[in-house]
Amino acid sequence: MAFALPLLVWWGYKEVESQFVQPQAVLVLGGSTKYMEREKFTADFARKHPDLPIWISGGSPPRYTQKVFAKAGIDTNRLHMDYEAVDTVTNFTTLVDDLQARGIKSVYLITSDFHMRRARIIGEIVLGSRGINFKAVPVPSEKSSEPIEKSFRDGARAIFWVATGYTGADEPKHRVDALK
Repeated sequence: MAFALPLLVWWGYKEVESQFVQPQAVLVLGGSTKYMEREKFTADFARKHPDLPIWISGGSPPRYTQKVFAKAGIDTNRLHMDYEAVDTVTNFTTLVDDLQARGIKSVYLITSDFHMRRARIIGEIVLGSRGINFKAVPVPSEKSSEPIEKSFRDGARAIFWVATGYTGADEPKHRVDALK
């Protein structure tokens, strides 16, 4: 119990802190289905937050993603598309330094609801290692949450990345700076 109490206090602090910090960007984790739920949800979300840049890590092919945002009336110059990630851990590790370099201290984190627990754990570790907070914005789905083992495994990988700079994943894909 002595170990759990500091962890619970820290987690509670992070929850309260996230309520007071105004996000400066949107971070979308790719990997949605052929129906592009995450991209469509984010395009609707972006209409309500017209001044925020949108960072998309992985996901659908660039031209399809651009089409979703253009159809929603979102200026595609707001999009920063990154295809270096090969999994959820690298969704964060491939972008965190770019976000930090741009002075971004807080983001809206968008991913599917069934994937959010794992994304939150990794985000707390990777984004937190650079002083970046986030507000979780889950995309509704009808899927049940992922097994907790995935969260533990990827949380450990995120800690390993903070300590060593290595994620344990295959080599990353390529980056696409969309429409620059």
